[in-house]
Amino acid sequence: MAFAPPKETYSGKVYAVTIGTGENTITFGEENVLPFHTFEGITPNRPIIAYEIQDVPPIDWPENVQKPYEGISNDPVSWAKFCQDNLKANAIALRLIGTHPDRENRSPEDAAKTVRDVLSAIDVPLIIVGSNHAEKDAPVLVAAAEAAKDRNCIIGKAQEANYKTIVAAAMANNHKLIAMSELDINLSKQLNILITQMGFDRERLITDPMCSALGYGLEYTYSVMERIRLAALTQNDVTMQPPMLGDIGMYVWKVKETQASETDVPQWGSTEERGITWEAVTAIALLIAGAELLIMRHPRAIEAVEKVIEELI
Repeated sequence: MAFAPPKETYSGKVYAVTIGTGENTITFGEENVLPFHTFEGITPNRPIIAYEIQDVPPIDWPENVQKPYEGISNDPVSWAKFCQDNLKANAIALRLIGTHPDRENRSPEDAAKTVRDVLSAIDVPLIIVGSNHAEKDAPVLVAAAEAAKDRNCIIGKAQEANYKTIVAAAMANNHKLIAMSELDINLSKQLNILITQMGFDRERLITDPMCSALGYGLEYTYSVMERIRLAALTQNDVTMQPPMLGDIGMYVWKVKETQASETDVPQWGSTEERGITWEAVTAIALLIAGAELLIMRHPRAIEAVEKVIEELI
């Protein structure tokens, strides 16, 4: 007798989000089942992984994740083109970390120029994220959104402290928007409601419930993402139906396990392999929890995750 897996049916559906312009668009989301449950319903779009680049050289990144971009990461345009042309990136995530007051404190005008330069050099969709300094991100992301007007980018991250300014910029310049809350399903829902009350279409939102690395609260992140996705599908909660983001790289490559030298902890094995594995395992866990969009750093970690996605789909 052939095995017939039991099937669940769900009343809700994740919104489809399309970014980019012309022939160079990608769509993620739109599934009406739990992650990779292709036997139960429709999963028309595979998860998307964006390669992270920065507006300034990544001197704070560990050497093992700087190495694949050696000689090009001092220029965001060259870096973006390398990811697109050599690594076949589906999307680029430009982090404007140089605008942070504790870094170079670059101006919104500097950020806008970087965005224009990167957009002129690539064809794939662009994600533009600030430095995660809520006060500074507001003017920076307004300038970035204007510089990328009508290019259908994703901008973010809108937080409770600055969402009104960033939402208005996204609406005025035809972009999608990342809404970030602090690892709490109720805060995530509240922020999505506040944003949509401003007139922003919930179908243009991406939810970022915040991220954590393997060994540093990953199980809590997983449970929050899982609850968001279950609310979207089983309760048909429209405020929880935007796709979710896992901003992996920035959390993974700062933990001890991805940086500690083989001299200090020889029993842990190769530092490089350890870091790549740490990023890949974190990413796969969040995909299974419900993330449809990932931002990652190491090309080999991305390659490993792409293989897992292909096998599960």
